[in-house]
Amino acid sequence: MKFPFRLPWAQAPDRARASDEKALSPRPGMALALIAGEGEARWTGRSYAALSREGFMRNPVAHRCVRLVSEAAASIGSLAYQGPVEREDHPALSLLSRPNGAMTGADFLEALYGQLLLSGNAFVEAIAVGAGAGATAELHLLRPDRVSVVSGADGWPAGYDYRAGTAARRIALDGLLHLKLFHPLDDHLGFAPLAAAQVALDLHNAAGRWNKALLDNSARPSGALVYQPKEGGNLTSDQYQRLKVELDEGYSGPMRAGRPLLLEGGLDWKSMGLSPKDMDFVEAKNGAARDIALAFGVPPMLLGIPGDNTYANYQEANRAFYRLTVLPLVTRTAAALSRFLGALTGEGLKLVPDLDTVAGLAAERDALWGRVGAAGFLTDEEKREAVGY
Repeated sequence: MKFPFRLPWAQAPDRARASDEKALSPRPGMALALIAGEGEARWTGRSYAALSREGFMRNPVAHRCVRLVSEAAASIGSLAYQGPVEREDHPALSLLSRPNGAMTGADFLEALYGQLLLSGNAFVEAIAVGAGAGATAELHLLRPDRVSVVSGADGWPAGYDYRAGTAARRIALDGLLHLKLFHPLDDHLGFAPLAAAQVALDLHNAAGRWNKALLDNSARPSGALVYQPKEGGNLTSDQYQRLKVELDEGYSGPMRAGRPLLLEGGLDWKSMGLSPKDMDFVEAKNGAARDIALAFGVPPMLLGIPGDNTYANYQEANRAFYRLTVLPLVTRTAAALSRFLGALTGEGLKLVPDLDTVAGLAAERDALWGRVGAAGFLTDEEKREAVGY
C-alpha cells in the first residue's frame, strides 16, 4: 500500500528535492504529525527461546512464577522404597543429592522444573563416568531446544538427536529421560504453561513498554500540530523543517517532561492519544498478571497482585499452591525418576515426596497428628501407619 504523502524525514534525490519540499509544505488544516492507523497485533513465538526471553528474562510476573514453583518443588525431599521397605542408603538418593560435578541436587531439580515450565519438556541424560567396577553415573540436563525426537517406522520415538552448535549426536531411548507436560496436539513433545498465557504475557510486556515510551516522549500522549492560518497561506519549507527540529530537540525525552509548548500563530495542538485512564491501563496490566500466574498455578495473592479475593488469607493461598501445583508436579516427576534411576542402578526403586519436609503443609500435618493422636481405639502401630510412617 502506498501512502498519499511522503514522510518529512524521508531522503529524496537531489534532482527531485525541490518538488518534494513543495509537496511537503502543509496545507491549511493539515496535521504536521500523523499517527499510524490500526495495525495487526504482534505476538511472541512459542519456542523455548522466545518464551524464555520474553517471559522469564523480561517479565517479572513470569520470572517470579517460574522461580516460585521450581524452588518450592526442588526443596521437597524424596524417600526411596524398595518394595514396602524404605531404603535410606539407596544409590538413587546419593545420585540425586549430587547428580554431577557441577551441580547440587537442589540446583539440578530447580533447573529441571524450570525447563519443564518454560518449554513443557525436560531431558535428563545419564552418562557413565569411569570404567570397570569403579564406574559411576552422572545426570545432566539437556536444553530442550537442542533436543529433537527421532520417530521410528511405527511413529513412536526411536531415539533423540542432540545438537549444540555444529556438533550433533544420537542418544538411545534408555539413555535419556524425557519429562513432558500434556500436549493435546503433539504425540512426542509437551506443552509449556507459559504458552497458554501468551496473550497475557505480550499484553503485560506491551504495557511496560508503553509506559517507558510515554516517559521518553515527555510523559505526554502523542498528538498533532495542526496549521490553521487565519489569513491563508502555507508554511515555507524552511519554516516546516525548523518547526520539526524544534519539536524533536526541545520537547522530546524524559528530561524535557512538562516543558510548555510554544506555538506560533496559526498552530494548534490536538491530542490524539488515549490516556491511561481511558485505556484502563492499571486494571489491564493486573488482569494480564493474574492470567500469567494462573497459567503456572500460582495464586495471584502470593505475588501481591491486587484484585484477587480467591483465598481468605495468605496461608490458605500458600497451602493451595502446594496442594494443587507443587505436589502434583513433584509426584509425577518422582514417578518418572523412579523408573529411570531404578533401571540405571539395577535395583527396584519407588521415589515418593517426603511431605514432612513441606513447610507449606505444616498446618495440615499438625491437624492430622492431632486427630490421630486423639483416636484411642488405634494402636501405636496403626497411628504410625495412618500418618505415613
